[in-house]
Amino acid sequence: MRRWKQAMGVIVSFALVAAMLLPMSALAREQAIPTIRLTLGNGQTTPQYAAGETSELLIRVWNKGTQDAGNVKISPVLDDGASWPFEIADMNNELELGTIPAGQYAEAVWKDLKVRDDVETKSYKLAFTVTYDDGENQFQSTPYIFAKTTAKPEEKPDDNNNNNNAQPETPQEPQGGGESLAGGVTNTDPIISGGGSGGGTSTASVPRVIVTGFNTDPGDVNAGSNFKLIIHLKNTSSTTAVSNMLFDLQAPASGTDAAAEAPAFLPASGSSSIYLDGIPAGGTKDISIDLNARADLVQKPYSIAMSMKYEDGNATQFESASSLAIPVKQAARFELSDIEVAPESVAVGEEANITCSLYNTGRIKLYNVKAKFEGEGLTGKEVFVGNIEPGATGSIDGIVTANQEMDETKKCKVVISYEDEAGKSASMEKEFPLTVTPAQNPADMMPVEAEAPEKGLPVVPIVIAVVVVAGIVTVVLLLRHKKKKMAALEEEDLLNEVDRFTEDE
Repeated sequence: MRRWKQAMGVIVSFALVAAMLLPMSALAREQAIPTIRLTLGNGQTTPQYAAGETSELLIRVWNKGTQDAGNVKISPVLDDGASWPFEIADMNNELELGTIPAGQYAEAVWKDLKVRDDVETKSYKLAFTVTYDDGENQFQSTPYIFAKTTAKPEEKPDDNNNNNNAQPETPQEPQGGGESLAGGVTNTDPIISGGGSGGGTSTASVPRVIVTGFNTDPGDVNAGSNFKLIIHLKNTSSTTAVSNMLFDLQAPASGTDAAAEAPAFLPASGSSSIYLDGIPAGGTKDISIDLNARADLVQKPYSIAMSMKYEDGNATQFESASSLAIPVKQAARFELSDIEVAPESVAVGEEANITCSLYNTGRIKLYNVKAKFEGEGLTGKEVFVGNIEPGATGSIDGIVTANQEMDETKKCKVVISYEDEAGKSASMEKEFPLTVTPAQNPADMMPVEAEAPEKGLPVVPIVIAVVVVAGIVTVVLLLRHKKKKMAALEEEDLLNEVDRFTEDE
């Protein structure tokens, strides 16, 4: 009966658990609502177009959701014609893509698109309106992609000095830009921006001002330091002088997600503009500006864009631009922990163990780090630590041998050598104390005679004998006690038998 009740209890428990799980399963099925998510251009490279060419725009419309998207339509957003790099030839550019199953895509293709002649060399943000439905409700989104365009090459005006030595499109090697980090200069052709008295002719020379190079003072630009940038200019026209010149320097923003982006170089005076009276025909001039390099810059070249505005003798205004690449170096920074010497005092001929840690606190990697120990009468092998990444720690563990006496007033030192990313070697040193005492003369050391042990009673054998005797006595007593107890029990049993026999009679 009891087992039957236990079985019934188990069956009832399973029934209750099943009753609780079934509604939860039904609720989970009700909450698994399918969704639609349309994206553009997944897996495609950024399209590139040249000014004036006729091409097509192909975009893959992906359904990344879990439900089919129906009645999908896509059309470009043409609120601002300047943001659309193609000529607007049709009144309606909407395309119908039909149904896009979940996990698949459809291709939207606009054919025979003519790229505008006035497009710039840059990336255009192309926005689109996408509408679709799930069978019941209609939805709309406005995704976008990017397209790169290349502007038409500017027509170069004739210059009377066609054989001048200027090559504006060839990077010029800077002076004082560093050994390992390549700098450079690029120039663009000038364009007429306004002005002019109307006295010029079509054969007049267009004055072109280019940057032939630059210097920095000091020669190496270290992150976090101020430096003077000296720019060398040349008027390549042999017949036309330029005047009323205005230069403006702008460094691109550089930063990380953790820090707001800011220019790599900032003017020390607060102004990035430079004014120059003029440059005669075929002449050269220098301009300079004091700049500060941000302390958190990584070691690499950084560009500075320089715009130029100037006039010729007819007050015709010209604009041009150049770009300078300035190498920035990060100084190697590291720290040594306290140097531990064990033991702190050794005799001549003995060895001491010297250990310390090297912390790379800079932003560049230290290569081929080595450590050697120097001091009067010290010899030891050089310790190779290896390469140490920024923020990492290297361990130095060496053994030195004392060859001559040296008191504590004389200091030893550890010399750390390393190479930077350019392979340039550098070193630093740190002192540590070590006392070297004279070597002990074996003849002066008196041998110590071992004291003869005093004769006495043999304690250990006596203790062993006592323990053995005590054990024997204990065993004998236990046996006697057991025999007495057994005899008493037998006697008692015999008396009981006699009593029973007497009662029976």
